[in-house]
Amino acid sequence: MTTMVGSPESVGMSSERLARIDPIMQAFVDTGGFAGVSVRIARRGRTVFSAQYGHRDAEAGLPMAEDTIFRIYSMTKPIVSTALMLLFEEGRFRLTDPVAKFLPAFGATKVLAADGSLQDQARPMQVRDLLSHTSGLTYDFLQDSPVGELYREARLMNDPTRPLEAVIAELAAIPLAFQPGSRWHYSVGIDVAAHLVEVISGQPLGEFLRQRLFGPLGMVDSAFGVPADQLGRLSAMYGLPDLFAQGQTFGALFQAWSGGYNQRADVSDTYPTDTPDVFVRGGIGLYSTIGDYARFAQMLLNGGELDGERVIGRKTLSLMHSNHLPAALLPYDVGGAPNPGWGFGLGSRVMLNPAEFGGPGSVGEFGWAGAAKTYFWVDPEEELIGLLMTQYMVAFDQPELDLRALTYQAIVD
Repeated sequence: MTTMVGSPESVGMSSERLARIDPIMQAFVDTGGFAGVSVRIARRGRTVFSAQYGHRDAEAGLPMAEDTIFRIYSMTKPIVSTALMLLFEEGRFRLTDPVAKFLPAFGATKVLAADGSLQDQARPMQVRDLLSHTSGLTYDFLQDSPVGELYREARLMNDPTRPLEAVIAELAAIPLAFQPGSRWHYSVGIDVAAHLVEVISGQPLGEFLRQRLFGPLGMVDSAFGVPADQLGRLSAMYGLPDLFAQGQTFGALFQAWSGGYNQRADVSDTYPTDTPDVFVRGGIGLYSTIGDYARFAQMLLNGGELDGERVIGRKTLSLMHSNHLPAALLPYDVGGAPNPGWGFGLGSRVMLNPAEFGGPGSVGEFGWAGAAKTYFWVDPEEELIGLLMTQYMVAFDQPELDLRALTYQAIVD
């Protein structure tokens, strides 16, 4: 179902051209293996396109709806990164501070060298390294370093019964995969940043987010859990096996995809709904709706303000959404897949060159995505935000690329 909330023409977009989105997104449901998809486009503060396709629960016959709740996985990262930068604005830390200033155990963390030896950090891991993925940390599902296997053995990402503090304490005892600052590598760095929020603020992360972001922004459905009386709104999960299951790797998921695997999955063992005070993380863990996340994205586009509520400073956001990677670390890659045309800021990708990317966009655009195929972008030049939400675990297909092209071609001013 497609809903035009405001006149696209009033903000320089074409209703007729936006309608091209419908058949392409519907095809991902009809023939692409997606159970359901939700999209939203806004320009100059006005929602011009909102549509849902397919089902949030195909077996139960429940349609995708505007208020469907999604596990947003790594789209947790921009929110938590913003939370930490609220404390930066208060002068509580500097980006160049060593992480060990606040979490002393990281001062003793060694680096696993290529020859298998353990070395000292050539320079201390800094707070900005956590947000820009240059910390030397990794992920358990990545296989390009022996450190990933150490993470898998420690069950760092698939034991939601351990509080964040305990997970980070164990992480600090495991060697780094490379020297801080020497390369970009997707990692649990923002989980460490999440614990920094707790240590610096003196508040549990969930409470901090409620008070400083979700409450002021009216994000009523965003949290580390879902109330029992709202579970009917939660989308079922489909697609490949659970990325965060014990022992899971990208290689195994690619094999499953190559074999045509697409099944409904119960991910409650790694992404529970009912322990919001325990299952608290920085890199994953939040639940949200497309409407809630659109409010967060619109606040970022507005330079830190929404509906008269100032959340964060404009210049702080400018700093966050500047490229922090030197040319030698570009293009960055995730799981071996390079991302030409993009740099990386503090918690979000940053567009450097649309031609190198191979699709429409603007220099300075930013955003991120999640493992279950959630995606958002904010384009300050075009005063545009776009969101796509579904629950397909590690889809190698990319409906977001089609949505981007279909959105930009509808700009007519």
